[in-house]
Amino acid sequence: MTEVTIRSGRPQDSATIAQLYLIASDGLVEYVWSLIAEPGESAIEAGIRGYAREGDTFSYQNCILAELGGTVVGMAHGFPMDADPPAELAEDPVLRPYMELQDHGSLYLSGIALFPDHRNRGIGSRLMAAIEDQARALALPRVSLICFERNESGMRFYRRLGFAEIDRRAIVPHPMLHVTDGDAVLLARAVPT
Repeated sequence: MTEVTIRSGRPQDSATIAQLYLIASDGLVEYVWSLIAEPGESAIEAGIRGYAREGDTFSYQNCILAELGGTVVGMAHGFPMDADPPAELAEDPVLRPYMELQDHGSLYLSGIALFPDHRNRGIGSRLMAAIEDQARALALPRVSLICFERNESGMRFYRRLGFAEIDRRAIVPHPMLHVTDGDAVLLARAVPT
């Protein structure tokens, strides 16, 4: 088997990052992108445009990619949770539960995903290790993330890695969301030294 390479995102990765982020978010990011799309622009086009920018939280610059044989097969997107969300997002009823679930002072893992053919091979664990390296480099003591409680495989994965529940909020249903009931759960784990 070809060796997996972990590397930083590049501008030309923006379309692949957006595709992977769609997988990671169970429809939530498609909803966000639909809010920021310019006239005539699809949600995915808005996402690609966003990830191509520099100096933005949701930029390729905050992505770590897993590559196999020169092809990106997975990504993790994380950034320091050090500011409150923009008011327009915090006031949106669908987004409010996620905006309330914040662990300030942590590296927030906003998304991690692998294309289906590359799951269950240890690549997700490699991406999580790279996220922890990023947190250490930024002197952040924890990694936090939000997972839908209905995402049983995701919850098992994070608990196996030592993540514990900090808080939860009920999901507000919307037609774009793949998960329409249950809770969004904020999980965190101390970064090993």
